[in-house]
Amino acid sequence: MTNRLIAEARKYAAYRRTLRELGALPLDTRLDLDIDSGNMRRIAQRAVYGA
Repeated sequence: MTNRLIAEARKYAAYRRTLRELGALPLDTRLDLDIDSGNMRRIAQRAVYGA
């Protein structure tokens, strides 16, 4: 059980880091990649937790 909690905490940290990195991209880069504030959470979630 402890290992599972550690794994989930690591995934959540990776999710937050991914979300922060997406938000730090310059606006023109985000627009080129079709990333807006409305879908950054979904993109970060898929990147970390899978589809």
